[in-house]
Amino acid sequence: MEHEEFNFDDIMAELQSQLYDTPAQAEPETPREPRQERREEIPAPKKPSAARRVGRFFARLAIFLVVTVLLIVTALYGVMYVIARGPSPSARDIFVMSVRETSAIGFLADLFFTEEEIAAIENKTEVEEYVETDTSLITITKPEDKTDESHEGEEVQGPAADEWGLVDEDGDGIIIEPVKGEGYSGYMMVVLDPSRVIMGSVPSSYGGRGYTVEQMVEQFDAVAGINAGGFEDPEGHGNGSIPNSMVVYEGKVYYESKGVQDGFVGIDSDYILHVGKLTSKDVQEKNIQYGVSFGPVLVSNGEACDVGTSGVNPRTAIGQRSDGAILMLVIDGRQVISLGATYQDMVDIFLEFGAVNACNLDGGSSSLMWYGGDYINNCASVIGIRPVPTTFLVLKEGGAGNE
Repeated sequence: MEHEEFNFDDIMAELQSQLYDTPAQAEPETPREPRQERREEIPAPKKPSAARRVGRFFARLAIFLVVTVLLIVTALYGVMYVIARGPSPSARDIFVMSVRETSAIGFLADLFFTEEEIAAIENKTEVEEYVETDTSLITITKPEDKTDESHEGEEVQGPAADEWGLVDEDGDGIIIEPVKGEGYSGYMMVVLDPSRVIMGSVPSSYGGRGYTVEQMVEQFDAVAGINAGGFEDPEGHGNGSIPNSMVVYEGKVYYESKGVQDGFVGIDSDYILHVGKLTSKDVQEKNIQYGVSFGPVLVSNGEACDVGTSGVNPRTAIGQRSDGAILMLVIDGRQVISLGATYQDMVDIFLEFGAVNACNLDGGSSSLMWYGGDYINNCASVIGIRPVPTTFLVLKEGGAGNE
């Protein structure tokens, strides 16, 4: 029996053929082309067009803004929830009163409380009945007739301070004093001659258009002014053309049927400021020339009024000292540096400045003071300066409002 000779290389080739399904004696593979040449055969990816890149940018920006707004809203909601439902009843009441005093964001209270709960909080404010203004407490003296008896016989350098410590530095009859307190800041304007103060309003435009404080100042050729009474403002979208309560302009009564809200303030023909719940009959009897409604009354006959609980908001108010000087106050609000003032804060400020009578006016986003060719306080409105139907203005020196 002959022995079959085996070749080791043939055996390995056969095994590879069975394992990898390749021919047992495959021809050597042709060397692959260099990778560089192969890459050149594949088309390069196209860059997106400029329009597409811009579209992607704005899409990402929109997503970022939406997420940011959602985070801010969520954070604000959390803060409001802690205040509204937290352990402090006073913080809760201030929150409810603050938002309910506004026409645009009053709905925020509804997010956390029922109507019954809101009514219970608001009913805690019980405003006292007002007494008739005692005109004998006001003695009006023309600025040129005022003398400083403490300096008689002495040579006085520059303008002297009045009995409230205020000085008319530039001699224009108007003093601007900054006011500051816990959580608020603003300005007090002291008009030494009350005959220069009128109510700026255009009754023929009621129901048609409102005027900004600046426009009222220009309309009446005045030098200073503040906003005055309230106006119809459904959901914060009113155009400031329709007063929401009784107005008196040049002795004529408008919107009597709408009442006087929490108080009325008016200036008679003798330049004395009256506060209270005046009716149209009272207006005629007291010869009121200019007046608006809002309230509450802050100071009456030299005494602080019980103003109850209120929110923290931008404020505007007007008052009068015993020498007849008119006091106009604005408080900034809804800002980091000045959240706003309560009614009690306003009472304290007016008493500090010697007010015999004072009344709160429309506040919030309408609170503005114009002087020296510009607004001197900050507007709280996010939509810009709001038009109003009524203002209190200061005429140029020599002008008289009731003549």
